[in-house]
Amino acid sequence: MNGRLYWKQRIPMIFVHLLCMAGLSLFLIANGNSIDSVILVLSVWVLVLALYLCRGYFGRKRQLEKLLELAEQLEERYLISEVMDKPEPADDRVYYRVLKMAGKSMLENVEKIKRERAGYKEYIEEWIHEIKTPIAAMKLICENNRTDVTRELLAELEKTERFTEQALYYARSEYTERDYFVREICLFSVVHRAIADNKYLFLQNDVRIDLQETDDTVFSDEKWLCFILNQLIVNAVKYSTKKPVIKIYIRHENNVTVLCIEDNGVGIEADDMPRIFEKGFTGKNGRGTGRNATGIGLYLCRRLCYKLGIGINAKSSDSGTQILLSFYTNDFINQVQG
Repeated sequence: MNGRLYWKQRIPMIFVHLLCMAGLSLFLIANGNSIDSVILVLSVWVLVLALYLCRGYFGRKRQLEKLLELAEQLEERYLISEVMDKPEPADDRVYYRVLKMAGKSMLENVEKIKRERAGYKEYIEEWIHEIKTPIAAMKLICENNRTDVTRELLAELEKTERFTEQALYYARSEYTERDYFVREICLFSVVHRAIADNKYLFLQNDVRIDLQETDDTVFSDEKWLCFILNQLIVNAVKYSTKKPVIKIYIRHENNVTVLCIEDNGVGIEADDMPRIFEKGFTGKNGRGTGRNATGIGLYLCRRLCYKLGIGINAKSSDSGTQILLSFYTNDFINQVQG
């Protein structure tokens, strides 16, 4: 609270009190009262006025500090009128009513936007599921009629299917908590599933997969983790060299299980590294190179990793890029596993 502003606003009232005190003093002296009695009356008046103003100042200050504290604790701050106490002063009640009306209007708009977004998400999901059927049918036709043309067509269908999957998971990523099922899974069983999903991509680009397989298990959602691995594998192939190699292995750091996806591609420029997980950022190696970079893949991976409690980091050099997925194990999980 601005103390200087508070006292500045009280100047007219103080001035009126001073005029009244001067008038009362003249009246008391004119009626034969002693100077000492007049001074006593004025002293009591000044003391009462000072106490009233100080009480108002500190009471107001406490009220506003409490209001600010409530606002900082709220995630949706437009709901502040729902949790604040109804003020006692009449002029404050007017502001309180205006705040309630504004909060109600904002809440209605937020609910409207949520309904619109939910409807849009539902439409996207339905559209993607509808388009998957003809894609699957075309893939089956191409697989049963192998020619150079159908192989090219199959590669393009695989790419289209990956984009539709990406759009589907992007639409679902805002509400992952309604869609995931966390349980103990073997990391390399998910890795094998992701490799199988991209078999045509590997064949087309002559990719060699180097797996250092272990039986490590973590607690996560298999479906969402497989999608994250798919995005990372596609990125590794997209930025590969003439003889691409993707190396996947696990290492342990204290209570952290780290899944490493390493490639021998073109790497990431040092200036681009801080921004690779930003939405829409493609970097120097992704622009104008024919790689069709969208800047969505790594952004979506980070978003999903955050929701699943998985750490994600990247290291890169001229000899390739390394993506690290960190699965944290606490004491409770150790007891369950042990």
